[in-house]
Amino acid sequence: MEDKVEKNLGKIREVLKADGGDIELVEIDEGIVKVRLEGACSRCPFSQMTLKNFVEAYLKKNVEGIQRVESV
Repeated sequence: MEDKVEKNLGKIREVLKADGGDIELVEIDEGIVKVRLEGACSRCPFSQMTLKNFVEAYLKKNVEGIQRVESV
């Protein structure tokens, strides 16, 4: 599962980097993906919306077994 998540985060990363941000995988625990938003994303007032509406939705769609994504 970790390889699939990393591969999909790579695609997400391209979009975030276009706006000066980035995302790092911290851990996966029983379907819960923990990530760290970096760069412009770490200071953005819309980061939680991006996390849920973009990152979580994308991972759930493309990686079986993902329950949710959390920022740490």
